[in-house]
Amino acid sequence: MSRSARVVRLASALTARACVLIICSCLASLSSAHEVRPAYLSLKEAAPGSFDVLFKTPMIGDLRLALSVSFSGHTQALTPVGSRTTDNAVVQTWRIQASHGLAGQEVRIVGLENTVTDALLRVEFADGRSWDRRLTPAAPAATVPMATSGSGVAATYFSLGVEHILLGYDHLLFVLGLILVTGTLRQLAGAITAFTLAHSITLAAATLGLVRVPSKPVEAIIALSIAFLAVEVVKARAGKPGIAARAPWIVAFAFGLLHGFGFAGALSEIGIPAGHIPISLLFFNLGVETGQLLFVAAVMALAAAVRFARLPLPPWASLVPPYVIGSLAMAWFVQRVFAF
Repeated sequence: MSRSARVVRLASALTARACVLIICSCLASLSSAHEVRPAYLSLKEAAPGSFDVLFKTPMIGDLRLALSVSFSGHTQALTPVGSRTTDNAVVQTWRIQASHGLAGQEVRIVGLENTVTDALLRVEFADGRSWDRRLTPAAPAATVPMATSGSGVAATYFSLGVEHILLGYDHLLFVLGLILVTGTLRQLAGAITAFTLAHSITLAAATLGLVRVPSKPVEAIIALSIAFLAVEVVKARAGKPGIAARAPWIVAFAFGLLHGFGFAGALSEIGIPAGHIPISLLFFNLGVETGQLLFVAAVMALAAAVRFARLPLPPWASLVPPYVIGSLAMAWFVQRVFAF
């Protein structure tokens, strides 16, 4: 066997193994696609020093994450803890009395450090002020400041937007499909711009309550949009370009409207402070766009590295990405339809 033949055979084997690893890792995270939900703790002042507590913790299957709330200062429960279950979380409500208020107290979500889940903490005061902070496993506690500002809200929602897109595998696969189906950088720039514009429109409209769309059908159709794009990539590879290859910005805009409702669903799960709706919405969207651009840059850098290496690949290698994308998308579609 010649040296070049051995190189081709080795490249084919490596490509096949890489495909298996990709499929296994994606299937392992199948149920979490677009289901990355943070915990949520709301403390709303109903009377001086008296706060209504709403604590929402995500569920994994039928199990609730073992999280609880603690305060550094003296607080007293005024009511028993009520509990109800939603589709993917347990919601607990009760009322507490903080004799010296919450300003200056440290609020901690006990057990968060043992998870991979973030939490959003919101404190709303009777005078209309509000304060938001993102808690993480590395920093599960925060001190409520004596005064609040919009800058903290902006930073919190920007980071939530970045995290949502980078952990939203279905949205990332759609963007990857756009990268694969476009033939030039100009086409890609047009498609990404159209996708951004479209989902920004529906994200704002749904968040502001101008349009209401049921979330479960939207999630299922988002999966179909990814499968459609995968089929378009295969057709383009076969020399029979469809509408996505000929006019990718049209497809990106049309399906971007749909994906915007998906972003809005995630934002509604998090909630937005009543006094900072515009700034929360703006910076969440900016975070989404930043994460999206980071993903595009990473894919383009990887593609450039592959071209630079000039490894000989088998003819079928170019069909692996769209087939993996399409297979995952249809699996998500079936999963989400059965969740109706």
